[in-house]
Amino acid sequence: MNEKFEFPTGDHPIVYVKAVDVSDLPEEVQAEAEGLDQIYAVHDAEGQQLALVADRRMAFVLARENDYAPVSLH
Repeated sequence: MNEKFEFPTGDHPIVYVKAVDVSDLPEEVQAEAEGLDQIYAVHDAEGQQLALVADRRMAFVLARENDYAPVSLH
């Protein structure tokens, strides 16, 4: 329990996956959300939004396919 853990550094930059309420998005994006209440945003370490996708699983797949290491952001 008190062992030191070394996080892997790897060559893949981290991106953050965060749930976003569709109602908080611009109207043109809301129109494309096709009735969803929540979608998922993928952000880089500096906070720049890289993508919006329909579900969490898709966000993680998209990140990995583009050589990023996704983590959840609460």
